[in-house]
Amino acid sequence: MVRLPLTPAEVARGQRLGALLRRSRGCRSMLDVALASHISPETLRKIESGRVATPAFPTIAAIADVLSLSLDAVWAEISRPEGAAEDPSVLPVARHASLVS
Repeated sequence: MVRLPLTPAEVARGQRLGALLRRSRGCRSMLDVALASHISPETLRKIESGRVATPAFPTIAAIADVLSLSLDAVWAEISRPEGAAEDPSVLPVARHASLVS
């Protein structure tokens, strides 16, 4: 099976996903988040760096769960139009209001 090259839009979406996960992880270690998500630290590193621009949905769902991110918020962040301003100080809405200070 031949894998088609990623489009520039897919690459950009993967980079936005990686940036979102890095910001959301905050001071937690990559190892802690990866193990809690039941993925390898190398997989999380590749996703956060944008090297894996199209990770499997269950992988993203597991990471989002560990980081208490809403999948709706993740989708909204990574699918924003090209050129739309990104405010790195704003994190997506957490799934559990009690976890937000």
